Amino acid sequence: MRRAHGCVFKFAAFWLSGLHDGCLHLGFLVDCQPDRATSTLTIYDLAALRYGISAVVALPFVIFFKAWKNLPLQRIVILTFLLGPLYILTVFSGFIFAPAAHGGVFMNGPVPIMTLILGAILLNTAIEYRKLAGAALIIVSSAVLGFGASGLMLAQSWIGDLCFVFGGLCFAVFVTLSRLWNIKTLDIFFCGSVVNAVIYVPVWYFFLPSGFATTEISLVFLQSIYQGLLPNLVGLVFIAHASKTAGADVTAAFMAIVPGFGALLGVILLSEQMPLTSWGAIVGLTAGLLLMALKLPQARDLKTGM
Repeated sequence: MRRAHGCVFKFAAFWLSGLHDGCLHLGFLVDCQPDRATSTLTIYDLAALRYGISAVVALPFVIFFKAWKNLPLQRIVILTFLLGPLYILTVFSGFIFAPAAHGGVFMNGPVPIMTLILGAILLNTAIEYRKLAGAALIIVSSAVLGFGASGLMLAQSWIGDLCFVFGGLCFAVFVTLSRLWNIKTLDIFFCGSVVNAVIYVPVWYFFLPSGFATTEISLVFLQSIYQGLLPNLVGLVFIAHASKTAGADVTAAFMAIVPGFGALLGVILLSEQMPLTSWGAIVGLTAGLLLMALKLPQARDLKTGM
């Protein structure tokens, strides 16, 4: 009976975490496009809000619990880099050079296959055929959705697409390391918020362009809440929890709902076009998600062939 309750709790925790992260990341894809926003905030301002506000919230917990005490220096450096300004500014830059739908294709679409490969290398987990097929189906479906909504336009958007691929790689490594290192909430607070704020905010304040002076206070407040609290604190904590609870590859697969809904919101909010073939891609995306998330009996894998 206790085991059954544990399985139910584990299942519920995974889906709640995945759903929460999916909604947060979905908003990230559509809302945080500097070139389409009505505000004059720069991508550097958004990053400053992300790290500055989250650091203010996280700092009391970090100091009280001495979050750095049991963290090796190497782990601090790696986590800080993966969640740091290079990652977020690269992704923000992607939205300048490419449509919103491309963010779903190139940042989220490849994450399941990246996570499978990283899991095999770092976690020594077998790559099951069904998960490999599911990851491939997710990539194809994401591509149909993204390119159907905004057109191929690789000649104009390839710089942004490369930015998205880099963001997806950082995300895949973080999800995998969350399971390998059993990353805790305080680890994320310390490395993702406090350390990055200490590094980035002074550089932004003295050297980087800012649009705060010409932006309405209400919009700054809104972005402070969204950027500072949701993705950098709540979102990352839930992602790490989902990875530890259900596995890195399953978490990455569940995040792949973002390209589909990202393309749909692109049509609704950004006046982008999505052809009817995209609905078939949504079915393929769902099938790929199920292949990776649902455990089948006696699944064969690439390592053992059993």
